[in-house]
Amino acid sequence: MRVLVTVTGSPSHVNAVLPLVSALAAADHHVLVVAPAKLLGLFDDMPVRREPLLTDPLATFSPQADGPPERRGFDLFAGPHLIDSYRALLPAARAFAPDLVLRDGGELTGYLVAETLGLPHLAAPSGAANHLDPVVLQQRLNERRAALGLRAEEDPDAIHRHGRLDCMPPEFSFTRQRAGRFYRYRQPSTIDPAEVLPHWVAELPADRPLVLASIGFVLPSIPAEVLDVPGLLNAIVAGLAELDCQAVVATGGVPVEGSRPTGRVHLVDSVPQPMLLRCAQLLVTHGGYNSIREAVGAGVPMAVLPGFGDQPANADRVQELGLGRRIPSPDQVAAVCHHVLNDPEVTARTRHAQRRMLCLPPVRAAVGDLEKVASGGA
Repeated sequence: MRVLVTVTGSPSHVNAVLPLVSALAAADHHVLVVAPAKLLGLFDDMPVRREPLLTDPLATFSPQADGPPERRGFDLFAGPHLIDSYRALLPAARAFAPDLVLRDGGELTGYLVAETLGLPHLAAPSGAANHLDPVVLQQRLNERRAALGLRAEEDPDAIHRHGRLDCMPPEFSFTRQRAGRFYRYRQPSTIDPAEVLPHWVAELPADRPLVLASIGFVLPSIPAEVLDVPGLLNAIVAGLAELDCQAVVATGGVPVEGSRPTGRVHLVDSVPQPMLLRCAQLLVTHGGYNSIREAVGAGVPMAVLPGFGDQPANADRVQELGLGRRIPSPDQVAAVCHHVLNDPEVTARTRHAQRRMLCLPPVRAAVGDLEKVASGGA
């Protein structure tokens, strides 16, 4: 089988497709990964072809563009950058002759090319794929189709006409539209064998809860006019400083202001999150979908202070599912974290979700599903 994989955005988007690309390569399928140049290095250790053919939407997106904010947000996924990306990708796709297109949920060039070539296509698990309103998305995509001379699409659900992939159990789904065919598999929990926790983590007092806080890959690069990332991070640090806990805060290199009680809050640029979640009692997160799935896979409750995009909807869904609570405002970080840490129902619900996730088939089962979709048998 020949699989064209398209990825854009940030390293978190790459993380959503890496397990699938790895499983496809291990099954001796031929894979061509197409992405902005800055992301291709993340595939260096895999036996796949790579081409830097996609335009980086973050490099062209303007938060000051005309139109309402909710409409401008769709330009991150279905903006004018799709036109150049489509024109670059289409001839490469024809030359590669794939049987299937697999894309990250926020990458839509691969979808347009798949439809042009009459190929089946699926989206990898992604917060964007969960959150985007298909009706509004259809309107934006039809504008790009018109510019490219393509026929308009009338079915808003066409983007998932061949199904979609997910790593969450059905009853814990974060997908806004839950109709259609889902192929579910277990979130891989493999930890890089070369990674280790900093030695000082082992020396932290074990008689207090260990809290991990992270703002992910994307937020440190977000313009100030879109989100006050330093303000969000400082609110997290200040709130955790009020708790009787040990907190490790991954700042992504964003400066933190003010002072903290010595020995209580520990700042690092980055930390091996899946590894540290194994021994944490709470994750304070911006609501990125990868972090949410990692927390559920580790059985760790969440307190979510969302930023933008799918994050507010993810925060609401975390609370609705009983996996933690949304932090309604930056000044309530300490109160919400204290509540979650001391709520046995949240702990029990999160462990139940973890067990349900562990009952899903492994990622190699998704390869079998992809083979069926490519052959027209699914």
